[in-house]
Amino acid sequence: MNTETNNIGKVALVFGGSRGIGAAAVRRLSRDGFSVGLTYVSRHDSAQDVVDAVVADGGQAFAVQADSADATAIRTAVEKVAAHFGRLDVVVVNAGILRLGLVDTFTLADLDQVLQVNIRGVYLAIQAAVAHMGEKGSVITIGSNSAVRPLVPIGTVYGMSKAAVAAMIKGLALDLAPRNIRVNNIQPGPIETDMTAEHIEHIKDLVPLGRVGKTQDVAELISYLAGASSRYMTGSSLTIDGGMTL
Repeated sequence: MNTETNNIGKVALVFGGSRGIGAAAVRRLSRDGFSVGLTYVSRHDSAQDVVDAVVADGGQAFAVQADSADATAIRTAVEKVAAHFGRLDVVVVNAGILRLGLVDTFTLADLDQVLQVNIRGVYLAIQAAVAHMGEKGSVITIGSNSAVRPLVPIGTVYGMSKAAVAAMIKGLALDLAPRNIRVNNIQPGPIETDMTAEHIEHIKDLVPLGRVGKTQDVAELISYLAGASSRYMTGSSLTIDGGMTL
């Protein structure tokens, strides 16, 4: 296993780390030398597969069930990971949900759920995590390029929630700068995962680079923001979408 020696002994926590971008982040951070905790909502089997893959590669991983709509579950997950590994240095808030619909059909239940998970849940995850960080660390949120501009008419609420995250991290960067905890946001475009498999081929023609993203593309950027190479960066939103929102 190739690791960054300056990360050996450090701990990362990935919210929503059992599938897709989150799973790729767990594996990449492990290769970078971090011990990694990850949360999942219901797919214990997927979470265990990620843990097993990390262990097989010589790393350490620990999975905790937590619904990002549940404030107590969020706090408990952070406490369990910090207790298991003895510290916390990096948190990646990847958990989120997608609900689509036009304004005249979007239900109140869907609106409340998106706001609860994609905004409230992100804030609470960061709040809980930084309580266990020292005077140095990195917070990374996973937003969306839909925060830059609307891509489809049915994506208003989702884009709104991700724009709120982009605004949130600027204020949090100021809050946490005295502790040298950096806060940055990644805004992916369409990424090839099991959740997007059905319609991803229809999107690639909209991307100037001619392909949709891979989870590894985003994991590389997470690795950069988690490591020392980005030590002078905070409060930034980085769009990674093959030029889709140019």
